[in-house]
Amino acid sequence: MKLISTFIITLFLSLTTHATDITDIEQAVAAPSRSEANIVRDEYRHPAETLAFFGIRKDMHVLEILPGRGWYTEILAPLLKDSGQLTVASFGAEHSSDYLRKIHGNFVEMLNAHPDVYGKVKRVVFEQDGYLNSIAPNSQDMVLTFRSTHNWIRYGNKAEEVYKSFYRVLKKGGVLGVVQHRAAAGSNSLETANQGYVTEKYLIQMLEDIGFELVGKSEINANPLDTRDYPEGVWTLPPSLRGNDGNQDKYRAIGESDRMTLRFVKL
Repeated sequence: MKLISTFIITLFLSLTTHATDITDIEQAVAAPSRSEANIVRDEYRHPAETLAFFGIRKDMHVLEILPGRGWYTEILAPLLKDSGQLTVASFGAEHSSDYLRKIHGNFVEMLNAHPDVYGKVKRVVFEQDGYLNSIAPNSQDMVLTFRSTHNWIRYGNKAEEVYKSFYRVLKKGGVLGVVQHRAAAGSNSLETANQGYVTEKYLIQMLEDIGFELVGKSEINANPLDTRDYPEGVWTLPPSLRGNDGNQDKYRAIGESDRMTLRFVKL
């Protein structure tokens, strides 16, 4: 059985490697509709390399989880506009948190202000009597989640339930791309999640237990300068720069967090 699984993974990697045109992604990254505030983060988030590693194609049906203020949406929408389909699962206008409801409202305003770029983007509520209930099972070619796993752990430890919903909506052979602040190996993720960090081992084991298969790891978004020991956790670093200890220049010099970049497939 393991030999069959290995063969499928090898075939999948071969197909996605040859099907991904980095030029298409680079053009989307260079889209004139992107905001200057987001562009300056490219040096830390490596969007073209990250999306190419995940094997994205412009004809895919892609689900972006909790787009926040739309950093990756600004890239995914123009990439998928003509041949594919982008669906975004946001907090929703009825979210119980004023802060998250405001983020959602600002995101929707951004989409509505540029119908030429975002007019085809489908919008769903992420959590409403469960997760992703408005999305049909086995309907998505790719699910992408960026820097959210720690919140699903620290607020009710619902990460497993969330990732099971990703598994449900993905097609067989579909890709799950994960970028997450990375805790030091050997740490307790139930504790480090409060600071924004999760260990690779914890996350990989959880997803493999659900049924995903890890098919690739990348150090595209690694940052060895991140010591993970800040007064406000990962939010001490850019872009949040929380706290006022007089050392913001030091944190800017560190840059954004050390991040794992993982690609899974639903076999």
